Amino acid sequence: MLKDSQAFSSFSVNDIQKAKAFYGDTLGLEVAEPMGQLSLSLGGGGSVFIYAKPDHAPATFTVLNFRVDDIEKTVAELKRRGISFEHYPNINIDAQGISRAEGGPMIAWFKDPAGNIISVLQDR
Repeated sequence: MLKDSQAFSSFSVNDIQKAKAFYGDTLGLEVAEPMGQLSLSLGGGGSVFIYAKPDHAPATFTVLNFRVDDIEKTVAELKRRGISFEHYPNINIDAQGISRAEGGPMIAWFKDPAGNIISVLQDR
């Protein structure tokens, strides 16, 4: 029924202008502002809609994952741009902030200004 529909994901933030600066300037994504909200253009033709919500509560799960070719280089560049990486209990994370768990991708998590969780990951 929906297999030919163009789908997109969405999530909320508490400050559209901070989100615009973060996603556009810090992460370098193409950002549009339809209806006073945000639309992110992603590689491969995907998109994400970000909307303001006065009673926003950060997601407790990863809302956006970016597959990268070189996680070490990406993490280093994001740190240079002021991003801090998350450390979670029961997940072994190295000094660079990367989880290298056997059997899965190498992955590092960080948060946007509204506290939503984002990751960069590299397949093995």
